[in-house]
Amino acid sequence: MKLIHTADWHLGQTFHGQERHVEHGAFLDWLLQTLEARQPDALLIAGDVFDVVNPSLRAQEQLYGFIVEAHRRLPRLDIVMIAGNHDSGSRIELPGPLMRRLNAHALGRVSWCDDGSLEAERLLVPLTDAADETRAWCLALPFLRPAEVTGNRRESATDGEDEGGYIAGIQRVHRELIDAARRQRRPGQALVAMSHAHLRGAQVSEHSERPIVIGGEESISAALFPNDIAYVALGHLHRPQQVGEPRIRYSGSPLPMDFSEANYPHQVVEVTLEGEALVGSESIAIPRAVELLRVGPAPLDQVLTELEALPREAQEATPEQEASAGGTLPRERWPWLEVRVELDAPRPDLRHRIETALADCPVRLLRIHTRFPTATGAGHDPRVTLESLGPRALFERAWQESYGAMPDAETLRDFDALCQEVLHQASPSEEGNP
Repeated sequence: MKLIHTADWHLGQTFHGQERHVEHGAFLDWLLQTLEARQPDALLIAGDVFDVVNPSLRAQEQLYGFIVEAHRRLPRLDIVMIAGNHDSGSRIELPGPLMRRLNAHALGRVSWCDDGSLEAERLLVPLTDAADETRAWCLALPFLRPAEVTGNRRESATDGEDEGGYIAGIQRVHRELIDAARRQRRPGQALVAMSHAHLRGAQVSEHSERPIVIGGEESISAALFPNDIAYVALGHLHRPQQVGEPRIRYSGSPLPMDFSEANYPHQVVEVTLEGEALVGSESIAIPRAVELLRVGPAPLDQVLTELEALPREAQEATPEQEASAGGTLPRERWPWLEVRVELDAPRPDLRHRIETALADCPVRLLRIHTRFPTATGAGHDPRVTLESLGPRALFERAWQESYGAMPDAETLRDFDALCQEVLHQASPSEEGNP
């Protein structure tokens, strides 16, 4: 049995205010071609399907148009999709009855029985082969929010967690779901877990990954996935990587979500199962529809020189780009550009000088980042910008300034829970702007 593992599509994302529908469309077209060429039995989409909880109509059209076309081309393909922390679980599940007619399963939330046990069966999806025989079970575990796993569902905690705490709740969900999967499967059928979470020891991107719980205390142990789980398909972290062993992997995001991800090897993963075991995996590189360029950090004169040296003619398209763009790159395929400048003092004419240096250059300037010398010496603190601090660090600094001490652990947990609630309930505009 073959599976394709992908995650973190972030459909509808705006890149410093600019839409990326063209890039996402190019990825989805490539994925359709890859599915046709590779003929997998199932496609796993491990969360953060959309970039915001209230995605634009265009983003939703891209998702559901893809699912319809994938089913048309591969009628027996099983598609399993879970909600990530950027998604609304309810929205992901809403078209469920229609999607099941297309062999697509969308899981956005966990639910509980009257006796307090996990309603595990709804999270177990059979994966079938070309002969329509069940060869594996997917444990489709959407992103777990604190309100879903804490509160009145309390039990004795492990690993030093507080009774009824967030991590204890996550552990319980995993245990109950794995137990249910073991009861469900028959000899020779593999277990495949799909989860949207931050595993301890995994590498986090420099800027682009919104913490699940802002303080970073949400990370879970890979030990939650016992050895009889043949493969663990993870989402949330954008850097492709395995965690501890080859069977536990993040596929990574198909597009760079930030300039800090420009050099990531964006990919999907083809997984091969034989009976109950993983027998192989292969990374399949995703061609980049739009390049990301960074100039600097350097003094202004050097930056201007580098900008003036950029090619002034639109570059030839790569074979992949040429198939959809034809010949030289159209404007929507021009590279995104970030310029980083080291300044001694503010320069009111900075943007004008940069734009002048870029005259007739086929790039799209997205961001100008300025950096000033760090003040040193007695009485001077290193320069700190809002950009360099997250919500939690800002809260800690404000608390310390007001009360002369750092906030205690309980206060920080309350702040983290409040931040997560705000992130989840944010209702962006119809066009999907954050």
